[in-house]
Amino acid sequence: MMSAMGQPSSNHTDWPALALRAAAALRSAGVDRADLGIMLGSGLGPLADEVEARCVVPFADVPGMSASTAPGHAGRVVVGRLEGRDVIAFQGRLHGYEGLDARACAFPVRIMHALGARSLLVSNACGGLAPHLRAGDLLLQLDLINATGDQALAGPDDGLGERFTVMFDAYDPAYLERARSTARRIDQPLREGVYLAIRGPAYATRAELRAYRGMGADVIGMSTVHEVAMARHLGMRVLGLSVVTDMALPDAPGHASGDDVLRMADRSGERFRALVRAIVPQL
Repeated sequence: MMSAMGQPSSNHTDWPALALRAAAALRSAGVDRADLGIMLGSGLGPLADEVEARCVVPFADVPGMSASTAPGHAGRVVVGRLEGRDVIAFQGRLHGYEGLDARACAFPVRIMHALGARSLLVSNACGGLAPHLRAGDLLLQLDLINATGDQALAGPDDGLGERFTVMFDAYDPAYLERARSTARRIDQPLREGVYLAIRGPAYATRAELRAYRGMGADVIGMSTVHEVAMARHLGMRVLGLSVVTDMALPDAPGHASGDDVLRMADRSGERFRALVRAIVPQL
């Protein structure tokens, strides 16, 4: 069942069937297959412009998806070659704060899988909670905390993966090692930490930031966790990279704005793209 605006209405949607429809639509637009999915977060979309594209399709033209309303998200699916790999890159993503639930936010991963992708490189812009981090750092996600209040795997069993998906090692241990060695090889400093997601769009309060830090989070954002859960449910291997665009410290005199986040993502973009291009052949 679809809503009046064409968006899936959550629990009543046959998500696997809808993913097959979306994959068929992309194939009719010129897609053959893809073996690596790439999810590009706020301000990180320019990497998709470096893909040797076979087709570019707006989100709104893909069955089951809606146009992205988030700043810094072009809202396009770009399919082609990057560093010798067949990739499907989502230039932007969908968020819970746009009025969508976790199942809709994770839907792009179902599409990637339906087109043949068995690995996912997920990226985001995030705020730094750990005081040793600095704005502009690139960070390797070691683990995640879902503090959004929603779960992409809730609802009817889709029959595609384990009903009770194990999220230990959500990020593939071998991929983590490859990312570390690649960063060393190209002399790119790479921090490491735990990513925590809230629903947004309001930024966290000072008290919430203290609580999240106490939970073990190093960085905070408003995305990613639903996509990772879906990828693991479908048996995909996952690597997560973040750009720390601002410091979300509870005792700081102020908090960065959304524009500040996008500016730092843009400033860090060249280093992010160089790291991703060096890692892609190894996934």
